[in-house]
Amino acid sequence: MNGSPTPSLRKENASDRELHLEHANKYDFGGESQLPPPPTLSKEDERKLWRKIDLRLMPILCLMYLMSFMDRGNAKLEGLETQLNLIGNRYNIALTILVLKKFRPSVWLPTITVMWNSRTLMGLVKTYPQLVAVRVCLGVAEAGLFPGVTYYLSLWYPRNALQTRIALFEGAATLAGAFSGLFAFGISFMSGTQGLLGWSWIFIIEGVATVAVGLFAFLVLVDFPVTAKFLTPEERSFVVWTKSKLLTFIRAFSYNIPEYDNSSVGEEEHFQAKHIYQAFTDWQIWIHIPIYMSLIVPLYGITLFLPFGEFSDPVSQLLTIPPYFFAITLLGIFAYFSDKLMLRSPFIYASLIMCLIGFSINISNASSGAKYFGTFLIVAGSYAGFPGVVAWLSNNLSGQYKRGVGMALHIGIGNFSGAIASNIFRAQDKPRFILGHGIELMFVGIGLIFVPITVAIYKRINKRRAQFMARVAEGSEKLASPDEIRALGDKSPDFLYTI
Repeated sequence: MNGSPTPSLRKENASDRELHLEHANKYDFGGESQLPPPPTLSKEDERKLWRKIDLRLMPILCLMYLMSFMDRGNAKLEGLETQLNLIGNRYNIALTILVLKKFRPSVWLPTITVMWNSRTLMGLVKTYPQLVAVRVCLGVAEAGLFPGVTYYLSLWYPRNALQTRIALFEGAATLAGAFSGLFAFGISFMSGTQGLLGWSWIFIIEGVATVAVGLFAFLVLVDFPVTAKFLTPEERSFVVWTKSKLLTFIRAFSYNIPEYDNSSVGEEEHFQAKHIYQAFTDWQIWIHIPIYMSLIVPLYGITLFLPFGEFSDPVSQLLTIPPYFFAITLLGIFAYFSDKLMLRSPFIYASLIMCLIGFSINISNASSGAKYFGTFLIVAGSYAGFPGVVAWLSNNLSGQYKRGVGMALHIGIGNFSGAIASNIFRAQDKPRFILGHGIELMFVGIGLIFVPITVAIYKRINKRRAQFMARVAEGSEKLASPDEIRALGDKSPDFLYTI
Protein backbone atom coordinates (compact mmCIF):
# COMPACT_ATOMS: atom_id res chain seq x y z
CA MET A 1 0.00 0.00 0.00
CA ASN A 2 3.03 2.26 -0.54
CA GLY A 3 3.60 3.24 3.04
CA SER A 4 -0.08 3.56 3.94
CA PRO A 5 -1.52 1.49 6.76
CA THR A 6 -2.01 -2.18 5.98
CA PRO A 7 -5.43 -3.26 7.27
CA SER A 8 -6.36 -6.56 8.75
CA LEU A 9 -10.01 -7.46 8.33
CA ARG A 10 -11.99 -7.77 11.51
CA LYS A 11 -13.41 -11.16 12.34
CA GLU A 12 -17.13 -11.42 11.81
CA ASN A 13 -19.49 -14.27 12.33
CA ALA A 14 -21.93 -15.19 9.58
CA SER A 15 -24.88 -13.30 11.02
CA ASP A 16 -22.80 -10.13 11.45
CA ARG A 17 -21.68 -10.29 7.82
CA GLU A 18 -25.20 -10.89 6.54
CA LEU A 19 -26.45 -7.88 8.46
CA HIS A 20 -23.54 -5.84 7.19
CA LEU A 21 -24.23 -6.65 3.56
CA GLU A 22 -27.98 -6.30 3.90
CA HIS A 23 -27.75 -2.79 5.35
CA ALA A 24 -24.88 -1.76 3.10
CA ASN A 25 -27.04 -2.50 0.07
CA LYS A 26 -30.10 -0.84 1.56
CA TYR A 27 -28.30 2.31 2.69
CA ASP A 28 -25.99 2.92 -0.25
CA PHE A 29 -23.88 5.91 0.84
CA GLY A 30 -22.99 6.98 -2.68
CA GLY A 31 -21.61 3.59 -3.68
CA GLU A 32 -19.92 2.32 -0.55
CA SER A 33 -21.77 -0.98 -0.80
CA GLN A 34 -19.28 -1.66 -3.60
CA LEU A 35 -16.37 -1.27 -1.19
CA PRO A 36 -14.76 -4.21 0.63
CA PRO A 37 -15.75 -4.82 4.26
CA PRO A 38 -14.23 -2.21 6.59
CA PRO A 39 -10.88 -3.28 8.06
CA THR A 40 -9.70 -3.01 11.63
CA LEU A 41 -6.61 -0.82 11.96
CA SER A 42 -4.20 -0.45 14.83
CA LYS A 43 -4.11 2.98 16.47
CA GLU A 44 -0.84 3.77 14.72
CA ASP A 45 -2.19 2.70 11.32
CA GLU A 46 -5.32 4.75 11.89
CA ARG A 47 -3.23 7.82 12.75
CA LYS A 48 -1.26 7.33 9.52
CA LEU A 49 -4.46 7.13 7.52
CA TRP A 50 -5.89 10.33 8.99
CA ARG A 51 -2.56 12.10 8.43
CA LYS A 52 -2.70 10.99 4.81
CA ILE A 53 -6.18 12.47 4.47
CA ASP A 54 -5.20 15.64 6.33
CA LEU A 55 -2.25 16.23 4.02
CA ARG A 56 -4.49 15.92 0.97
CA LEU A 57 -7.47 17.99 2.16
CA MET A 58 -6.39 20.55 4.72
CA PRO A 59 -3.58 22.52 2.99
CA ILE A 60 -5.68 23.52 -0.04
CA LEU A 61 -8.79 24.27 2.06
CA CYS A 62 -6.77 26.39 4.46
CA LEU A 63 -5.07 28.23 1.61
CA MET A 64 -8.43 29.02 0.00
CA TYR A 65 -9.82 30.36 3.26
CA LEU A 66 -6.64 32.33 3.96
CA MET A 67 -7.00 34.08 0.60
CA SER A 68 -10.64 34.96 1.33
CA PHE A 69 -9.58 36.77 4.51
CA MET A 70 -6.40 38.45 3.33
CA ASP A 71 -7.79 41.87 2.36
CA ARG A 72 -10.28 42.47 5.18
CA GLY A 73 -9.61 45.61 7.15
CA ASN A 74 -6.10 46.45 5.94
CA ALA A 75 -7.10 48.19 2.72
CA LYS A 76 -9.02 50.73 4.78
CA LEU A 77 -5.77 51.80 6.42
CA GLU A 78 -4.05 52.27 3.06
CA GLY A 79 -6.24 55.03 1.64
CA LEU A 80 -9.41 53.26 0.47
CA GLU A 81 -11.60 55.25 2.86
CA THR A 82 -10.11 58.62 1.90
CA GLN A 83 -9.84 58.24 -1.88
CA LEU A 84 -13.37 56.87 -2.37
CA ASN A 85 -14.92 59.38 0.04
CA LEU A 86 -16.27 56.65 2.35
CA ILE A 87 -17.58 59.17 4.86
CA GLY A 88 -19.86 58.21 7.70
CA ASN A 89 -21.00 54.58 7.35
CA ARG A 90 -20.22 54.04 3.66
CA TYR A 91 -17.28 51.78 4.45
CA ASN A 92 -19.52 49.87 6.86
CA ILE A 93 -22.17 49.35 4.16
CA ALA A 94 -19.57 47.95 1.76
CA LEU A 95 -18.46 45.53 4.47
CA THR A 96 -22.09 44.58 5.07
CA ILE A 97 -22.24 43.38 1.46
CA LEU A 98 -19.15 41.28 2.18
CA VAL A 99 -20.66 39.69 5.28
CA LEU A 100 -24.23 39.13 4.08
CA LYS A 101 -23.00 37.08 1.12
CA LYS A 102 -22.23 34.18 3.45
CA PHE A 103 -25.91 33.36 3.60
CA ARG A 104 -25.71 32.02 0.05
CA PRO A 105 -24.68 28.39 -0.49
CA SER A 106 -21.82 27.21 -2.64
CA VAL A 107 -21.27 24.03 -4.63
CA TRP A 108 -18.00 24.22 -6.50
CA LEU A 109 -15.33 25.51 -4.13
CA PRO A 110 -12.50 25.83 -6.66
CA THR A 111 -14.83 27.61 -9.10
CA ILE A 112 -15.86 30.27 -6.62
CA THR A 113 -12.23 30.70 -5.60
CA VAL A 114 -11.28 31.49 -9.19
CA MET A 115 -14.23 33.86 -9.37
CA TRP A 116 -12.66 35.83 -6.54
CA ASN A 117 -10.60 37.54 -9.24
CA SER A 118 -13.27 40.24 -8.86
CA ARG A 119 -11.05 41.28 -5.95
CA THR A 120 -8.51 42.39 -8.56
CA LEU A 121 -11.14 44.74 -10.00
CA MET A 122 -11.59 46.26 -6.54
CA GLY A 123 -8.10 47.64 -6.90
CA LEU A 124 -9.20 49.58 -9.98
CA VAL A 125 -12.44 51.15 -8.74
CA LYS A 126 -12.61 54.92 -8.51
CA THR A 127 -15.93 55.63 -6.78
CA TYR A 128 -18.04 54.34 -3.93
CA PRO A 129 -20.81 52.86 -6.21
CA GLN A 130 -18.16 50.96 -8.15
CA LEU A 131 -16.77 49.58 -4.88
CA VAL A 132 -20.17 48.31 -3.73
CA ALA A 133 -20.91 46.76 -7.15
CA VAL A 134 -17.64 44.85 -7.25
CA ARG A 135 -18.04 43.90 -3.57
CA VAL A 136 -21.39 42.32 -4.46
CA CYS A 137 -19.71 40.21 -7.16
CA LEU A 138 -17.02 39.16 -4.70
CA GLY A 139 -19.67 38.35 -2.10
CA VAL A 140 -21.59 36.11 -4.51
CA ALA A 141 -18.38 34.32 -5.48
CA GLU A 142 -17.32 33.69 -1.88
CA ALA A 143 -20.86 32.74 -0.84
CA GLY A 144 -20.58 29.20 0.44
CA LEU A 145 -16.94 28.79 1.35
CA PHE A 146 -17.08 28.49 5.12
CA PRO A 147 -20.42 26.63 5.49
CA GLY A 148 -19.59 24.46 2.50
CA VAL A 149 -16.18 23.43 3.80
CA THR A 150 -17.35 22.79 7.38
CA TYR A 151 -20.10 20.52 6.07
CA TYR A 152 -17.59 18.88 3.73
CA LEU A 153 -15.28 18.15 6.67
CA SER A 154 -18.17 16.63 8.63
CA LEU A 155 -18.52 14.06 5.83
CA TRP A 156 -14.87 13.04 6.13
CA TYR A 157 -14.11 13.08 9.85
CA PRO A 158 -15.78 11.43 12.88
CA ARG A 159 -17.23 13.51 15.68
CA ASN A 160 -14.17 13.33 17.93
CA ALA A 161 -11.87 14.66 15.20
CA LEU A 162 -14.01 17.38 13.65
CA GLN A 163 -13.13 20.46 15.72
CA THR A 164 -9.40 20.00 15.17
CA ARG A 165 -9.94 20.12 11.40
CA ILE A 166 -12.33 23.08 11.59
CA ALA A 167 -9.72 24.79 13.75
CA LEU A 168 -7.04 24.15 11.13
CA PHE A 169 -9.34 25.65 8.53
CA GLU A 170 -10.28 28.59 10.75
CA GLY A 171 -6.60 29.00 11.63
CA ALA A 172 -6.04 30.07 8.04
CA ALA A 173 -8.23 33.11 8.68
CA THR A 174 -6.34 33.79 11.88
CA LEU A 175 -3.06 33.50 10.02
CA ALA A 176 -4.45 35.84 7.37
CA GLY A 177 -5.15 38.36 10.10
CA ALA A 178 -1.50 38.24 11.06
CA PHE A 179 0.10 38.16 7.63
CA SER A 180 -2.32 40.56 5.94
CA GLY A 181 -1.05 43.26 8.27
CA LEU A 182 2.56 42.49 7.40
CA PHE A 183 1.67 42.04 3.73
CA ALA A 184 -0.25 45.32 3.61
CA PHE A 185 2.63 47.10 5.35
CA GLY A 186 4.98 45.95 2.59
CA ILE A 187 2.56 46.82 -0.21
CA SER A 188 2.00 50.27 1.27
CA PHE A 189 5.40 51.26 -0.12
CA MET A 190 3.97 50.71 -3.63
CA SER A 191 1.49 53.55 -3.07
CA GLY A 192 1.71 55.90 -6.06
CA THR A 193 2.98 53.26 -8.48
CA GLN A 194 1.08 53.52 -11.77
CA GLY A 195 -1.04 56.21 -10.14
CA LEU A 196 -2.65 53.76 -7.69
CA LEU A 197 -2.72 54.03 -3.90
CA GLY A 198 -1.60 51.23 -1.57
CA TRP A 199 -5.13 49.85 -1.05
CA SER A 200 -5.48 49.31 -4.82
CA TRP A 201 -2.30 47.27 -4.96
CA ILE A 202 -3.46 45.16 -1.97
CA PHE A 203 -6.58 44.08 -3.88
CA ILE A 204 -4.78 43.59 -7.21
CA ILE A 205 -1.91 41.47 -5.91
CA GLU A 206 -4.11 39.38 -3.61
CA GLY A 207 -6.68 38.93 -6.40
CA VAL A 208 -4.11 37.48 -8.78
CA ALA A 209 -2.78 35.17 -6.04
CA THR A 210 -6.32 33.98 -5.27
CA VAL A 211 -6.95 32.97 -8.88
CA ALA A 212 -3.75 30.90 -8.81
CA VAL A 213 -4.93 29.15 -5.64
CA GLY A 214 -8.33 28.41 -7.20
CA LEU A 215 -6.79 26.88 -10.32
CA PHE A 216 -4.52 24.74 -8.15
CA ALA A 217 -7.56 23.60 -6.13
CA PHE A 218 -9.06 22.09 -9.28
CA LEU A 219 -6.10 19.74 -9.41
CA VAL A 220 -5.93 18.58 -5.79
CA LEU A 221 -9.39 18.89 -4.21
CA VAL A 222 -11.28 15.59 -3.98
CA ASP A 223 -14.95 14.89 -3.47
CA PHE A 224 -15.91 12.34 -0.82
CA PRO A 225 -14.25 9.36 0.85
CA VAL A 226 -16.07 6.79 -1.24
CA THR A 227 -14.68 8.24 -4.50
CA ALA A 228 -11.25 9.37 -3.25
CA LYS A 229 -8.73 7.81 -5.62
CA PHE A 230 -5.77 8.73 -3.43
CA LEU A 231 -7.07 6.14 -0.93
CA THR A 232 -7.07 2.39 -1.44
CA PRO A 233 -10.47 0.62 -1.45
CA GLU A 234 -9.74 -0.67 2.07
CA GLU A 235 -8.89 2.83 3.30
CA ARG A 236 -12.02 4.27 1.71
CA SER A 237 -14.08 1.59 3.38
CA PHE A 238 -12.53 2.34 6.76
CA VAL A 239 -13.22 6.08 6.48
CA VAL A 240 -16.77 5.62 5.23
CA TRP A 241 -17.75 3.13 7.88
CA THR A 242 -15.89 4.92 10.66
CA LYS A 243 -17.97 7.95 9.81
CA SER A 244 -21.29 6.13 9.48
CA LYS A 245 -20.48 3.46 12.07
CA LEU A 246 -22.91 0.99 10.53
CA LEU A 247 -21.09 -2.04 11.95
CA THR A 248 -21.09 -0.48 15.39
CA PHE A 249 -24.77 0.23 14.94
CA ILE A 250 -25.42 -3.42 14.16
CA ARG A 251 -23.59 -4.41 17.32
CA ALA A 252 -25.65 -1.91 19.28
CA PHE A 253 -28.81 -3.36 17.80
CA SER A 254 -27.63 -6.69 19.13
CA TYR A 255 -27.52 -4.96 22.54
CA ASN A 256 -23.75 -5.13 22.83
CA ILE A 257 -24.00 -1.75 24.58
CA PRO A 258 -20.42 -1.38 25.93
CA GLU A 259 -18.99 -1.32 22.38
CA TYR A 260 -21.60 1.14 21.13
CA ASP A 261 -20.60 4.54 19.76
CA ASN A 262 -23.68 6.72 19.49
CA SER A 263 -22.32 8.60 16.47
CA SER A 264 -23.59 5.74 14.33
CA VAL A 265 -27.25 6.50 14.02
CA GLY A 266 -29.26 8.53 11.59
CA GLU A 267 -26.76 8.78 8.73
CA GLU A 268 -29.06 7.71 5.91
CA GLU A 269 -28.07 9.24 2.59
CA HIS A 270 -31.22 9.29 0.48
CA PHE A 271 -32.62 12.79 0.41
CA GLN A 272 -36.21 13.36 1.46
CA ALA A 273 -38.16 16.57 1.99
CA LYS A 274 -38.56 15.61 5.64
CA HIS A 275 -34.88 16.37 6.23
CA ILE A 276 -35.53 20.05 5.53
CA TYR A 277 -38.54 20.06 7.83
CA GLN A 278 -36.57 18.28 10.54
CA ALA A 279 -33.84 20.92 10.39
CA PHE A 280 -36.19 23.89 10.48
CA THR A 281 -38.13 22.48 13.44
CA ASP A 282 -35.15 21.30 15.51
CA TRP A 283 -34.77 23.32 18.73
CA GLN A 284 -31.01 22.83 18.63
CA ILE A 285 -30.48 25.06 15.62
CA TRP A 286 -32.44 27.97 17.03
CA ILE A 287 -30.72 27.87 20.41
CA HIS A 288 -27.29 27.52 18.79
CA ILE A 289 -27.77 30.58 16.55
CA PRO A 290 -27.44 33.13 19.41
CA ILE A 291 -24.38 31.21 20.64
CA TYR A 292 -22.90 31.47 17.15
CA MET A 293 -23.68 35.19 17.06
CA SER A 294 -22.07 35.74 20.45
CA LEU A 295 -18.66 34.92 18.94
CA ILE A 296 -19.06 35.89 15.28
CA VAL A 297 -19.83 39.53 16.16
CA PRO A 298 -16.60 39.86 18.17
CA LEU A 299 -14.70 37.97 15.46
CA TYR A 300 -15.88 40.19 12.61
CA GLY A 301 -15.76 43.35 14.70
CA ILE A 302 -12.14 42.88 15.71
CA THR A 303 -11.11 41.55 12.28
CA LEU A 304 -12.61 44.35 10.25
CA PHE A 305 -11.70 47.28 12.48
CA LEU A 306 -9.10 46.46 15.11
CA PRO A 307 -8.83 50.14 16.22
CA PHE A 308 -5.59 51.38 17.76
CA GLY A 309 -6.47 54.98 18.44
CA GLU A 310 -3.58 57.36 18.08
CA PHE A 311 -1.21 55.06 16.18
CA SER A 312 -0.29 55.79 12.56
CA ASP A 313 -1.50 53.47 9.80
CA PRO A 314 1.85 51.64 9.29
CA VAL A 315 2.18 51.07 13.04
CA SER A 316 -1.42 49.87 13.23
CA GLN A 317 -0.71 47.36 10.44
CA LEU A 318 2.19 45.89 12.38
CA LEU A 319 0.30 45.88 15.68
CA THR A 320 -2.33 43.55 14.20
CA ILE A 321 0.23 40.74 13.88
CA PRO A 322 1.01 39.59 17.49
CA PRO A 323 -2.65 39.16 18.61
CA TYR A 324 -3.29 36.81 15.70
CA PHE A 325 -0.26 34.67 16.43
CA PHE A 326 -1.47 34.34 20.02
CA ALA A 327 -4.92 33.41 18.67
CA ILE A 328 -3.46 30.68 16.46
CA THR A 329 -1.73 29.12 19.46
CA LEU A 330 -4.89 29.15 21.59
CA LEU A 331 -6.96 27.94 18.65
CA GLY A 332 -4.83 24.80 18.39
CA ILE A 333 -4.83 24.15 22.15
CA PHE A 334 -8.61 24.51 22.47
CA ALA A 335 -9.31 22.31 19.43
CA TYR A 336 -6.94 19.54 20.52
CA PHE A 337 -8.33 19.23 24.04
CA SER A 338 -11.93 19.72 22.93
CA ASP A 339 -11.65 16.74 20.56
CA LYS A 340 -9.60 14.69 23.03
CA LEU A 341 -12.11 15.22 25.85
CA MET A 342 -15.09 15.32 23.44
CA LEU A 343 -16.32 18.47 25.17
CA ARG A 344 -17.34 21.67 23.39
CA SER A 345 -19.14 23.97 25.82
CA PRO A 346 -16.34 24.54 28.40
CA PHE A 347 -14.00 25.87 25.71
CA ILE A 348 -16.72 28.04 24.18
CA TYR A 349 -17.48 29.48 27.60
CA ALA A 350 -13.80 30.18 28.25
CA SER A 351 -13.61 32.00 24.91
CA LEU A 352 -16.61 34.15 25.81
CA ILE A 353 -15.03 35.05 29.15
CA MET A 354 -11.88 36.19 27.33
CA CYS A 355 -13.97 38.37 25.01
CA LEU A 356 -15.87 39.75 27.99
CA ILE A 357 -12.66 40.83 29.71
CA GLY A 358 -11.15 42.18 26.49
CA PHE A 359 -14.11 44.34 25.51
CA SER A 360 -14.51 45.55 29.10
CA ILE A 361 -10.93 46.84 28.98
CA ASN A 362 -11.37 48.45 25.57
CA ILE A 363 -14.57 50.30 26.48
CA SER A 364 -12.88 51.82 29.54
CA ASN A 365 -10.47 54.73 29.89
CA ALA A 366 -7.54 52.37 30.25
CA SER A 367 -4.16 53.13 28.70
CA SER A 368 -3.28 52.17 25.13
CA GLY A 369 -1.10 49.33 26.45
CA ALA A 370 -3.97 47.89 28.49
CA LYS A 371 -6.32 48.13 25.50
CA TYR A 372 -3.76 46.35 23.34
CA PHE A 373 -3.76 43.55 25.92
CA GLY A 374 -7.56 43.53 25.72
CA THR A 375 -7.26 43.16 21.96
CA PHE A 376 -5.19 40.00 22.47
CA LEU A 377 -8.00 38.53 24.56
CA ILE A 378 -10.70 39.47 22.04
CA VAL A 379 -8.87 38.13 18.99
CA ALA A 380 -7.83 34.91 20.73
CA GLY A 381 -11.20 34.36 22.40
CA SER A 382 -13.29 34.88 19.27
CA TYR A 383 -11.06 32.86 16.95
CA ALA A 384 -10.34 30.00 19.38
CA GLY A 385 -13.98 29.60 20.39
CA PHE A 386 -15.57 29.83 16.96
CA PRO A 387 -14.63 26.33 15.64
CA GLY A 388 -16.11 24.82 18.79
CA VAL A 389 -19.44 26.54 18.13
CA VAL A 390 -19.61 25.10 14.62
CA ALA A 391 -18.41 21.63 15.65
CA TRP A 392 -20.83 21.48 18.60
CA LEU A 393 -23.96 21.73 16.47
CA SER A 394 -22.50 19.56 13.71
CA ASN A 395 -21.77 16.81 16.26
CA ASN A 396 -25.37 16.89 17.47
CA LEU A 397 -27.20 16.83 14.13
CA SER A 398 -27.74 13.49 12.39
CA GLY A 399 -28.04 12.40 9.52
CA GLN A 400 -26.18 14.07 6.78
CA TYR A 401 -28.93 15.92 4.89
CA LYS A 402 -30.46 17.28 8.06
CA ARG A 403 -26.99 18.28 9.24
CA GLY A 404 -26.32 20.04 5.94
CA VAL A 405 -29.55 22.04 6.11
CA GLY A 406 -29.09 22.71 9.82
CA MET A 407 -25.55 23.99 9.42
CA ALA A 408 -26.62 26.22 6.53
CA LEU A 409 -29.32 27.76 8.73
CA HIS A 410 -26.94 28.03 11.68
CA ILE A 411 -24.13 29.73 9.76
CA GLY A 412 -26.32 31.66 7.31
CA ILE A 413 -28.61 33.28 9.87
CA GLY A 414 -25.79 33.66 12.36
CA ASN A 415 -23.71 35.57 9.83
CA PHE A 416 -26.30 38.33 9.70
CA SER A 417 -24.72 39.38 12.97
CA GLY A 418 -21.54 39.95 11.00
CA ALA A 419 -23.43 42.71 9.21
CA ILE A 420 -24.08 44.23 12.62
CA ALA A 421 -20.39 44.08 13.44
CA SER A 422 -19.66 45.96 10.21
CA ASN A 423 -21.74 48.93 11.30
CA ILE A 424 -21.18 49.45 15.02
CA PHE A 425 -17.67 50.94 15.03
CA ARG A 426 -18.56 54.39 13.70
CA ALA A 427 -15.99 57.05 12.81
CA GLN A 428 -17.64 59.59 15.12
CA ASP A 429 -17.15 57.28 18.11
CA LYS A 430 -13.34 57.40 18.07
CA PRO A 431 -11.25 56.73 20.05
CA ARG A 432 -13.21 54.69 22.66
CA PHE A 433 -15.94 53.32 20.33
CA ILE A 434 -18.33 53.06 23.26
CA LEU A 435 -21.29 52.07 21.07
CA GLY A 436 -19.33 49.38 19.25
CA HIS A 437 -17.75 47.85 22.33
CA GLY A 438 -21.06 48.06 24.21
CA ILE A 439 -22.90 46.10 21.50
CA GLU A 440 -20.06 43.56 21.42
CA LEU A 441 -20.43 43.09 25.17
CA MET A 442 -24.16 42.56 24.71
CA PHE A 443 -23.60 39.71 22.25
CA VAL A 444 -20.96 38.14 24.49
CA GLY A 445 -23.47 38.29 27.34
CA ILE A 446 -26.05 36.50 25.18
CA GLY A 447 -23.58 33.67 24.68
CA LEU A 448 -22.79 33.47 28.38
CA ILE A 449 -26.51 32.97 29.04
CA PHE A 450 -27.36 30.55 26.22
CA VAL A 451 -24.38 28.18 26.55
CA PRO A 452 -25.30 26.90 30.05
CA ILE A 453 -28.98 26.70 29.07
CA THR A 454 -28.07 24.51 26.09
CA VAL A 455 -25.82 22.33 28.23
CA ALA A 456 -28.59 21.82 30.79
CA ILE A 457 -31.05 20.73 28.09
CA TYR A 458 -28.55 18.32 26.54
CA LYS A 459 -27.70 16.78 29.90
CA ARG A 460 -31.35 16.22 30.73
CA ILE A 461 -32.04 14.52 27.38
CA ASN A 462 -28.87 12.40 27.62
CA LYS A 463 -29.81 11.24 31.11
CA ARG A 464 -33.26 10.21 29.97
CA ARG A 465 -31.86 8.33 26.96
CA ALA A 466 -29.17 6.60 29.03
CA GLN A 467 -31.85 5.37 31.42
CA PHE A 468 -33.85 4.02 28.48
CA MET A 469 -30.82 2.23 27.03
CA ALA A 470 -30.09 0.72 30.43
CA ARG A 471 -33.60 -0.73 30.44
CA VAL A 472 -32.99 -2.03 26.91
CA ALA A 473 -29.85 -3.80 28.15
CA GLU A 474 -31.86 -5.30 31.01
CA GLY A 475 -34.54 -6.50 28.61
CA SER A 476 -37.37 -4.41 30.06
CA GLU A 477 -37.52 -2.15 26.98
CA LYS A 478 -37.17 -2.91 23.29
CA LEU A 479 -35.10 -0.88 20.86
CA ALA A 480 -36.72 0.04 17.56
CA SER A 481 -35.76 -1.61 14.30
CA PRO A 482 -32.64 -0.44 12.42
CA ASP A 483 -34.80 1.34 9.83
CA GLU A 484 -36.70 3.25 12.52
CA ILE A 485 -33.49 4.12 14.38
CA ARG A 486 -31.90 5.56 11.26
CA ALA A 487 -35.02 7.56 10.44
CA LEU A 488 -35.00 9.14 13.91
CA GLY A 489 -31.44 10.44 13.54
CA ASP A 490 -30.37 12.45 16.57
CA LYS A 491 -33.85 11.99 18.03
CA SER A 492 -33.10 8.30 18.46
CA PRO A 493 -33.11 7.08 22.08
CA ASP A 494 -29.58 5.73 21.64
CA PHE A 495 -28.06 9.01 20.40
CA LEU A 496 -26.24 10.95 23.11
CA TYR A 497 -25.62 14.64 22.54
CA THR A 498 -22.11 16.08 22.77
CA ILE A 499 -21.78 18.49 25.69
